[in-house]
Amino acid sequence: MIVDSLRLVGEPALRRLGYGTAQLTGPGYWGPRGERADAVAVLRRAVDRGVTLIDTADNYGPGLAEELVAEALHPYPADLVVATKGGVVRTSDSAWHIAGRPGQLRAMCEASLRRLRRETIDLYQLHRLDPEVPPAEQLGTLGELRHEGKIRHIGLDTVTVEQLKEALDLAETDSIASVQNRFNLIDRESEAVLEVCESHGLAFLPWFPLANGALTGEAAAALDAVAARHGVSRGQIALAWLLHRSPVLCPTPGTGSLAHLEENLDAAAIRLSEEDLVALR
Repeated sequence: MIVDSLRLVGEPALRRLGYGTAQLTGPGYWGPRGERADAVAVLRRAVDRGVTLIDTADNYGPGLAEELVAEALHPYPADLVVATKGGVVRTSDSAWHIAGRPGQLRAMCEASLRRLRRETIDLYQLHRLDPEVPPAEQLGTLGELRHEGKIRHIGLDTVTVEQLKEALDLAETDSIASVQNRFNLIDRESEAVLEVCESHGLAFLPWFPLANGALTGEAAAALDAVAARHGVSRGQIALAWLLHRSPVLCPTPGTGSLAHLEENLDAAAIRLSEEDLVALR
């Protein structure tokens, strides 16, 4: 049976289809994409449709996506969880620099608070572990920010099983609430990470839940057959499969299109049969 909601520790139940903001920015997540008013309309419609998790990052834009979230949704509904990320600095549409030193993380978190117009960030995700900085220092800084009331939960992005287990050992009990790794119907490299999340009750926010538009090749035939049975699109079946795959998976597909947003969110109502799941396995 599919589960329609999940919980972060101490938070209301979250709808398991969220919304990601990367597609509100331009190619390479750099600069704007389209009209600002259109982006605001998509964000507001997502919340109107019952989305309770908005996932963004300080380097989408950079800064632009967080500003759009605040413009569209502040003051925020009480049941809305806003997640953002820090730990990466962008200098162009193709240049990413990992930046996990304590002073850098603290400055990034403070900047996100200002852009989001928040006193506390619900879920602050370390966008990448910095290999030049001991994990204890990075997690320790996030722990300090948590004690100061600036973040409520800590998330990790793109980690191995070993890194996740080390982080769980280093962090305070229940401070780590989520993992965000690449995972979708055709890319299941993080299956073992998903298993750790399941065993610890952590939310898993798969990035590229629609394979960044690459649901082609051998997978496409199976998707098309299942989609035809349900009278829906290939992408809707890919999202429905994630919701069936594990109760801790919480996809946050992004789009700048109102029509595509409606299509994505409608995937939550699809109930796949055992025949469907076998075909997609």
